[in-house]
Amino acid sequence: MKKLMSLVLAAAMGAVLFAGCGASGQDDWQYVQDKGTLKIGITLYQPMNYKDENGNLTGFDTELAEAVCEKLGLTPEFVEIDWDQKVVELKSRSIDCIWNGMTITDELKEQITFSNPYSGNAQVCVINTANADTYQTLEDMAGAKVGAEAGSAGEAAVEADENLSQGELVAMTAQRDTLLELKSGTIDVAVIDQVMAEASVGEGTSYDDLMIVDGIALSEEEYGIGFRKDSPLADKVNEALQQLANEGVVAELAEKYPSVLVKLQAE
Repeated sequence: MKKLMSLVLAAAMGAVLFAGCGASGQDDWQYVQDKGTLKIGITLYQPMNYKDENGNLTGFDTELAEAVCEKLGLTPEFVEIDWDQKVVELKSRSIDCIWNGMTITDELKEQITFSNPYSGNAQVCVINTANADTYQTLEDMAGAKVGAEAGSAGEAAVEADENLSQGELVAMTAQRDTLLELKSGTIDVAVIDQVMAEASVGEGTSYDDLMIVDGIALSEEEYGIGFRKDSPLADKVNEALQQLANEGVVAELAEKYPSVLVKLQAE
């Protein structure tokens, strides 16, 4: 009986120790500290992570991640990923977190641990201005050819809507691809993040011939940073985010990137 009890206790302790650990059993926070780098999984889209006119990576998420890494004594390493494979990349330790305007969903919560929400968002419909009279409502879009990023909240919103789901859904590798296809006329509607749409289309942008359809918000969402399940790294990043909010850094970034619906507030 004593031997059996010892085995049960050992198994229980092993389960506790494994929480937040990678395949090697090493604590996730210790693992990142030992490396000295934080590998951050991203895709390119404005205003969260994108290339400026000189080809340098910038954006709200980019700058916020850099500030957090400075707080934690880590060097940020940004890695472009296939968004549809983001959880696979995270679990395999190809990256240490997903930080790219990622919508917090119940489905993802089952697989990864999220930071505290740091931004709001919604899914919106973008069309060519030449079709402004054609697509004014979701009912008008029934049967339209709709583009969305594969594995994104936009794709889920299209599939869930009784009108948009009637047409052909074109799943693309990245949100920015939907705007390219829309501009070229190969799709009729792009369903993308409101944060991206407000920064990327309309007067003064590269997509001045595209527009957001007024009055349509397919879902109300929150952005979070994704970590391996039960990783203690999430708590460390949450602490750093709050410190940056208290110091006014987050407010400065909100002014610089006004389309981001910042939720982090100073305490």
